[in-house]
Amino acid sequence: MLKLTKKADYGLMAMKHLAEHAHKGSCSAKDVADAYGIPPEALAKILQRLVRAGLLQSQHGINGGYTLVRDPNQISAFEVIQAIDGPLFITSCVTVRGECDQTDRCTIREPLRKVNESIEQVLKKIKISQMKEEPETIEIKKAAELVTIL
Repeated sequence: MLKLTKKADYGLMAMKHLAEHAHKGSCSAKDVADAYGIPPEALAKILQRLVRAGLLQSQHGINGGYTLVRDPNQISAFEVIQAIDGPLFITSCVTVRGECDQTDRCTIREPLRKVNESIEQVLKKIKISQMKEEPETIEIKKAAELVTIL
């Protein structure tokens, strides 16, 4: 099952928080950790990786904290995930070296490479500014009401 790591989840949450609060200036790691119940030590390491990747800027001092380096419309989910977890590979054969015991006999390497590439393209299209919970649609609300009535 393809699944993001907790670190990547936390990184995306932090980036979205910083985007939403950009008008206030920088946010401390503690503010972000408290807002989402993220362990502060883990978040500090994640934020440092995002700084090293050039996605965040760190400011020390009284008004210190973290700010986005670029507009949230220009930062993709893929960039954040890659900064935290490294390259995205759904199988070991899709790596740069392609090490696998089945390489000579494998018939699915190319299809898996295409799947990996598709996932990467989707994540590149999703921008931090777009990452928000969608309001429930009327159909979902009606279905919930029907279940409640039954």
